[in-house]
This record gives sequence, structure tokens and C-alpha cells, in this order.
Amino acid sequence: MTRDGQESDRAALDRAALDPLGGLRAPEDPDCDVFLTGTVFLDIIFTGLDSAPVRGTESWARGMGSSPGGVANMATALSRLGLHTSLAAAFGDDHYGEYCWDALEQGEGIDLARSRVVPGWHSPVTVSMAYEGERTMVSHGHEAPPPPGSGPFPDCPPRARAAVASLVPGRHEEWIASAARRGARVFADVGWDETGRWDLAGLADLQHCEAFLPNAEEAMRYTRTDCPRAAARALADKVPLAVVTLGAEGAYAVDGASGETAEVPAILVEALDPTGAGDVFVAGFLTGTLAGWPLADRLAFAGLTAALSVQEFGGSLSAPGWAEVAGWWQQVRSLPGGDPEALRRYVFLEDLLPADGRPWPLRRAVPTIGFRHPA
Repeated sequence: MTRDGQESDRAALDRAALDPLGGLRAPEDPDCDVFLTGTVFLDIIFTGLDSAPVRGTESWARGMGSSPGGVANMATALSRLGLHTSLAAAFGDDHYGEYCWDALEQGEGIDLARSRVVPGWHSPVTVSMAYEGERTMVSHGHEAPPPPGSGPFPDCPPRARAAVASLVPGRHEEWIASAARRGARVFADVGWDETGRWDLAGLADLQHCEAFLPNAEEAMRYTRTDCPRAAARALADKVPLAVVTLGAEGAYAVDGASGETAEVPAILVEALDPTGAGDVFVAGFLTGTLAGWPLADRLAFAGLTAALSVQEFGGSLSAPGWAEVAGWWQQVRSLPGGDPEALRRYVFLEDLLPADGRPWPLRRAVPTIGFRHPA
């Protein structure tokens, strides 16, 4: 909600397009659909570079944008898929922090009641350069000081249907266990292990997670396997649901309880900027899980949302909502002869999407920190 209590038109549109949880709320229901916490960066993204920057030279990019990044990528992706999303994060009291707060709260309808502005603390910043389908990032920032007189932040997560956690080797975060005890279904990803140990036992909070979603390289290193599918099967012995993303090959999942497996190929697209694609994948998979979809449909939807996201720049700017998904499906169905595989794989969207999908592709956000309003 915005500070005057009104939701943005875009956020309202996505929320009205589909409520994966049925749209019925009762007083005893959780406070939100999804809770997450982490660091919000100001992302400055350069696209259209012909090659990597070369020392001692000046490179010109054909495109540029700014947007909230870091955990904001995941929060935006979840909110645009219609989930009531609560984010606990620290924001600097500089112009960057003000822009990120307003973009998330007013632009995306994300609940920031558990976030805080830290006086005298400047916002972390990432500069991302996209070229040849990859990106190079340079970041700067300092850890935000804890709130005065309090324990770990956040000290008490809200009651939520789900939570998203980014696991760090050797670190235990009490909020994850607390969220799980209060009924949240915890979905976890993980970053690169800078220690080089790749020890699953070091991911202490994995025991509280319902689903673990590493990429293929991470999964194989943690399980000491040389095949991502074998890695997924090994991880399913540790966590109820293991999902391994396979890059251009799609994704593979194993349900440790039932033994069910599913594999869905990736959608081939021309990638502009891969920033945040993994976050969008997790958001899509979580949405389908809360909605009770079959495992293969969840994988397919997650892959589709990630594919749509890489065609635009920026992690949070590019996250698709239901209008983008509907536009893509409308395009696939309207092509002469169609794509038989896509028509078969994504036919489940028919009963989910609004009938008046807008033309696709779409650009959703203004790619700048802000313009001066005319007098």
C-alpha cells in the first residue's frame, strides 16, 4: 500500500488478475502470503554493451535503467504475481533509499511495515553491465546497524503462508525457524559458497525448508555428484522438495515424499539482461505451489516467468505479472500453426489468465530514479 493507503493501478491489476489462494480471507488467516528479508540495493543497469569493459577505455551502453535490486527483485516478482508480500529490510535515508522505498511500496504494493529507514546510512549500490547474455556486477555497501536496543533483525516475522530464505553457509538465522514454527512454508535458494567447502551440513536452516532451489552447479557441488539430476535426487533426501535449475535446459524437480519427478525444458528467448531471473523463477514456483498446481506445471510456470524477465533489463523492473503472462500466451496461440509443444505444456494457463491480455512484449516501469514534475 502507498502511504495514503491506495494501491498502485499496476499492483491492483495483477492482484485482481489471479489470487492463487482463492481470494477468501478469514480473521485467523496469516498476515501475508509471503514474507522475506534481506538487503535492498539500488541497481544501475547498463545494457547493449558489445563486449566487456576494457581497462583504460570508455564504453558506451545503448540502454540504461535504475531499479530496486537485491531482495527487492524477489519481493517485486512475488507481488506482481498477486501475492500479498511483506518485506523486512533496511533503507538508507539518502535519495537512493527514498526512491527504492517509494518504488516498492507505492509502485508495487509491497508491505514495508516491518522495514525501517536508518538515519545516516547510505544505500548499497550495484552497477550491472549486461553483454553476451551474461552480466558483470560491481557493488558497494555496508551492513546496516541493528535497531537500537533490539536483537537480530527481523526479531519476529509475521504469520505467513510462505517465506523465502537465502541460505548462507555457516550462518543460522533464527527468523527462518520462527517462520516455519508459525506455519510458513519456507522456500530457500543459496548463493556461491565463497569458502569453497560446499558442505550441506553448513546450511543449518535447510532443516526448516520445504523446498530448496539451487542451480545445477551449486547442487552438484553440494552433493558431490557430476549430474544435476542425480544432485536433485540426493537433495531430496535432505529436503521435502528439491528443484534444480538447468539454465538453457530448463529445470528438474524431485518430490522427496512421493518420489515424483518432473522436468520441463526452458523457453528459448533472446536475453537482454539475466539479472533477477533466478528470483523470478523462485517466485513463479512458489506461486504455483501455494495454488496447489501439479509439480510439472509449477516448473513450467516458473520457467516461463523467468524467460519473460530476461527480455527486459533489471531484476525488479523485468519481473512479469499476469498481464505479461497472458500476453505471451495470447501470442503463442495466435501464431500460424502455433508451437505444439508450448500449446500442450502451457494449456493449464487457459483457466487462470484474464481474458483481455494486453499485447506482448510489454515494458512495465520507467527506467530511471525519477523525473521532475512540471510546475
